[in-house]
Amino acid sequence: MSINLSTFYEGLTLKNPIVVGASNLVTDVDNLVKLEEAGAGAIVYKSLFEEQIQLEAFQLEQMQESYSYWDQEHNTIFPTANHAGPAEHLRQLKEARKHLTIPLIGSLNCINNDSWLKFALKMEDTGIDALELNFYNSHLDFNSTSEMIEARQIKTLELVKAGVRLPVFVKLSPFYSNTLKLIASMDALDVAGFVLFNRLFQPDIDIEKEEHHFPYNFSSESDNRLALRYAGLLHKKIKGSIVCNTGILSGHDIIKMLLAGADAVQVVSAIYKKGIHTVTQMLTEIETWMKKHKYQSLDDFQGKLAKENLDDPFAYKRAQYVDILMKSEVFMKYHPKETDDEAKDD
Repeated sequence: MSINLSTFYEGLTLKNPIVVGASNLVTDVDNLVKLEEAGAGAIVYKSLFEEQIQLEAFQLEQMQESYSYWDQEHNTIFPTANHAGPAEHLRQLKEARKHLTIPLIGSLNCINNDSWLKFALKMEDTGIDALELNFYNSHLDFNSTSEMIEARQIKTLELVKAGVRLPVFVKLSPFYSNTLKLIASMDALDVAGFVLFNRLFQPDIDIEKEEHHFPYNFSSESDNRLALRYAGLLHKKIKGSIVCNTGILSGHDIIKMLLAGADAVQVVSAIYKKGIHTVTQMLTEIETWMKKHKYQSLDDFQGKLAKENLDDPFAYKRAQYVDILMKSEVFMKYHPKETDDEAKDD
């Protein structure tokens, strides 16, 4: 039986649903080539961060100024130099595009609206196939309302959409008052798709050193459940593609997301933990499962377990959570000894 793994990643047709997410892995050209050979359907290049450019420019300026008026004959010992901005990142994007035949997606993370559009236009000129905008908000301001935050992000999206010709994807965090409403508002702007969700680094505290540190934690399998839930809620409800991200560690995880209604997934942690060959293993697992269940294409089962296609009204509602908590076997599974002791007392 011939298996067809192709999927429509709004604006792009991929040979399979595995998209390698943005990371430092892809900055090595050899890794790019190996990822394509392993079977990746598309690759998202490492994000261009406006904050990083600003920091590097500030550090360069500080270094130059630290030697100002070194002696009576010199105002500075350095020649006049300005930070190159995104030039190096853009050069790397162009180089990456030369080595790939699969779609290459640029990733952008900015602060100011002017920068979003300026960098988006420059990235478009590198020959990338689509653009991914990373939207999130670090809650530091007690006075910002949800309406203010969402309106600002929608305005940014409108600005970029009006300026570039590329398919534009939005990568969101789950931290909104009503994530579904925001997605619906952005979908009305003809967004190509939504990546669910950003995995944000959170601070930790070293209690011996009594200082903050930022550990790099890979995602675990249980981390994919939130994306799975939203894929199931969004399937057939929006025009844009649904891409699940975080906690996608095996082909079986990908199958779950597709059953819920996703069009594709992004993987990063799995490649860091298991190596580039894990992409090939994932594809084999999907094909083996599809043959077992007699599916020939992703369309045969995509969204089969989405809310849209279920008779169970509680599958995606809080009632399911309440039902699980009320079942005594759940407690017995995790506290068998306590249950046995109670039985002896009786």
